[in-house]
Amino acid sequence: MLPKPHRRGAPAAVASLAAAALLLSACGGGGEDDNALHILVVKHALTGPMADMGWVADIEEAAGIPVEWEEVSADWDQKKSTMLAAGDIPDLVIGANAITDADMVTFTGLFEDLSDDMDSLPNVQAMFDARPETELMATRPDGEVFSIPSYRRFWPQTSTRQYINQQWLDNLGLEQPTTWDELHEVLLAFKTEDANGNGDPDDEIPIDWSPAGESGFGYFQPSVFLGSLGLPITNGGGSGYFVEDGTVGNFLTDPRYKEVVSFLHDLYADGLVSADVMTQDYSAYQSVGRGDGDTAKVGFSWGWTASDRFGPQIADQYAPIAPLAADASTTDVAWTYDSYSLNYGLNTITMSAQSTKKDAALKVIDAFYGQDLSLQALWGEFGQNIEDGGNGVYTVLPPADETLDPSSWKWTTTLADNSPGWIRDDIEVTLPTDIQEAVEDEAPFADALAAIDPATDIWPGELIKMNAEDSSRLSLLHTDILGPAMQRWATWITEGGVDAEWDDYVAELEGLGLTEAVEIHQRYYDEYLAAQG
Repeated sequence: MLPKPHRRGAPAAVASLAAAALLLSACGGGGEDDNALHILVVKHALTGPMADMGWVADIEEAAGIPVEWEEVSADWDQKKSTMLAAGDIPDLVIGANAITDADMVTFTGLFEDLSDDMDSLPNVQAMFDARPETELMATRPDGEVFSIPSYRRFWPQTSTRQYINQQWLDNLGLEQPTTWDELHEVLLAFKTEDANGNGDPDDEIPIDWSPAGESGFGYFQPSVFLGSLGLPITNGGGSGYFVEDGTVGNFLTDPRYKEVVSFLHDLYADGLVSADVMTQDYSAYQSVGRGDGDTAKVGFSWGWTASDRFGPQIADQYAPIAPLAADASTTDVAWTYDSYSLNYGLNTITMSAQSTKKDAALKVIDAFYGQDLSLQALWGEFGQNIEDGGNGVYTVLPPADETLDPSSWKWTTTLADNSPGWIRDDIEVTLPTDIQEAVEDEAPFADALAAIDPATDIWPGELIKMNAEDSSRLSLLHTDILGPAMQRWATWITEGGVDAEWDDYVAELEGLGLTEAVEIHQRYYDEYLAAQG
């Protein structure tokens, strides 16, 4: 399963990071040990204690000294802000983007520059050599390396697939839509003709999508309809940046965005969109998509896989369908390209500059990037979660707990996507069924994704590091810009008015600094291209 939208990251179990408390466990007992290596790990709420993970013994052996684990499963942002403000961080912090680029440029001096320690990190250096993009992700503009990313290799190229209830289509004698107008007609039929066949013509929700918030767009949202007009986006759209013919733009003021909003309003005005689409949280979005027993409630939607979006009981009713064209004359159809965010984890392990156990910390960092430990930290320990067939051949095993799906099992038994690691390109892995399903469901998007050149057609945000001044400036600009922009998104879809208000809206966002923000992105993009040769 995937994390909630707006969280940059890869497929994860969707359980909320709520009820878990701060857990502490110390090597060989409890309490703080001045002789131990202190490692703080930010975990998913499902993830069990580090002491229950068999591979942790190899990490402790690599350290050569006792390891004290501090395990955080809730309220990390609050704990982190206190910790950073005090200037006192553990020897190592582990967790995908647990320490962010913004933290690094704001709290200078707290994090160890690893760029001159590569002789002690042969596995990390080998990853940088084999996957040069990981070195780009790690390196600050002045050459410092404060944190190391991970590489997962097997994840698909897009996080968002769109699904239609094929059983409803068959019940009504309809074909899969290929354009916006055809989709509109299908959704009207779903609404008026008792598509699920339960005798209640009013309980169908023709279309639903995941909630967008003030921070911009994320996974499983109709921002992907920009692809219907030939505009590829990344990570569901984020703050709106895209690249076209070498030029950075922001779709929040692009006429194609207006067309998407206008189309969505047409659907909403016809009563085809969930009435809760602008107010529901992600758990509600997931819940309604899973229907009522064998009765589906949603006709068309977006998700990670059919089983994740709609649940195992009704998943087989749904079929993934290719990106829609805006109309029959459209020949250039694109989609959201998310390979960097799915296959790489930013800033997965970071060292304190004040650590008095630097040698042990370096050994632990490098151990995480060994072949066997990379596999186990991602999918779980050998024997229980993975079968090691020898000669670089591995099989990820089905859940030992038959009540859990493979993704939930992974997140329960290991650090999963929050772990540092490097999955080599020269090993053979039989993947778990959840990843297999995601890859299979991506097939209808193959042509649209193949037409995207990641080097020139997308905003490569994960590969670009900004300096402190620009990072701080963009943070302020985005706060001003995204608030009114996302409010208009909701208002225009539910109430209309995009055509009448568009020019004033564009002027407002430009007045709030959108032009400056685009110029900053363009400068970094030009430098990125120049560095690629």
